[in-house]
Amino acid sequence: MVRAELTRYEVPGWGVGELWTAGGVVLAHDFDFHPVSDTRSTEPAGADSGDTRSGSAEALCGCGEFGIVLTRSPRCLTPSELVGRLGRFFAGEEEVQFDDVPLDLGGCTPFQRSVADTLRHIPRGETIAYGELAALAGHPGAQRAVGTFCARNRFLVFVPCHRVVAADGIGPYGSAGPGIKRRLLALEGVSLE
Repeated sequence: MVRAELTRYEVPGWGVGELWTAGGVVLAHDFDFHPVSDTRSTEPAGADSGDTRSGSAEALCGCGEFGIVLTRSPRCLTPSELVGRLGRFFAGEEEVQFDDVPLDLGGCTPFQRSVADTLRHIPRGETIAYGELAALAGHPGAQRAVGTFCARNRFLVFVPCHRVVAADGIGPYGSAGPGIKRRLLALEGVSLE
């Protein structure tokens, strides 16, 4: 069983994130895009909230079984470093990259790994259609499966599914909705009707 560390953080104007890590590897990252409006004291964008705890990754984040399979060479990144990068990303800093962040793709199928790896190479400020992503990942005609992968993406921002659009428009963005997808793309300089 993998012991995971949970780091909760807030990005003013965007919402609250949960980052699950173990040994410098991201196990999962989720984000609630509804800005917090209560009176609690909050940390500035990119600050570590200090709300960390260890536990079973399976029990705490519902991600199932983990077996570390990385898409990049491992570099020990602390949760604080990752949260700092995420804060800078949401602040619109153009030079922020996530392609060097090690992800745990051990529970993924070969298809899912190829889609994740291909998607991580789509540069900031560019979009790709579901069918194009399927073809680039080596699975032409699998655009519906790519859509399913994106809908279940447990590495929000690290695997930038917001850059995947429908052939005829913006397309969905899970429970956050197309408005958030537009906002994320606008942050990267992309405007879609």
